[in-house]
Amino acid sequence: MGLLNNFLKDKIEEVRFKIDRAAKRSGRRFEDIRLIGVTKNVDSKTVIEALKLGITDFGENRVQELIKKAEEVPGANWHLIGRLQTNKVKYILEKVCLIHSIDRLELAEEINRLAKKLDITTNVLVQVNISGEKTKAGIMPESCEDFLLALSKHENIKVRGLMTIAPLTDNKEESRQIFARLYKLFIDMTRKKIHNINMEYLSAGMTNDFDVAIEEGANMVRIGTGLFGSRYIV
Repeated sequence: MGLLNNFLKDKIEEVRFKIDRAAKRSGRRFEDIRLIGVTKNVDSKTVIEALKLGITDFGENRVQELIKKAEEVPGANWHLIGRLQTNKVKYILEKVCLIHSIDRLELAEEINRLAKKLDITTNVLVQVNISGEKTKAGIMPESCEDFLLALSKHENIKVRGLMTIAPLTDNKEESRQIFARLYKLFIDMTRKKIHNINMEYLSAGMTNDFDVAIEEGANMVRIGTGLFGSRYIV
């Protein structure tokens, strides 16, 4: 595991350096940004090594993989960052610290129902389709306030912020516009002071654009290839 440890150590240091630099450019500190290591196609041994090196938050796109790794990697904080089907909610509620992809009322209702049954409160983010791409999940920005008002009635759900996925592009300035619009929406919703809605986290930015996302207000970034290398991610 020596070579793997050295590889991860170098990657983590590089990402942390970039986070620190972007945070300072936005008038914040490194500690203000929460790094989530995306573990799609990354084996549990590698995740354990990353945990030993100080990465405490990990994100999975698939429910089955999250369940498996949550059992094999104790002590980590697990995030569900992919689309969640209502019939799979029951498998993850007690395993995740945050669900990033709430985009339908029926999904929220099912989470609330099962969370109430378990006597827990589930932390979630609302996924917003800022770019308007038909292939992307998420609510439309203009529907955000009504959606939050509906979610606020569910006492076993705690909305902690917003999430978006920017279009895949080599032009970071295109992504910057997306992140800036998300931040504006985030601030607008914060000012509404809706009951049971806490605008704390802004989850945006991945390996190719997380520095720009931070510059535009994100305080939670989801990084896979940048930490684990392209050999793990497809």
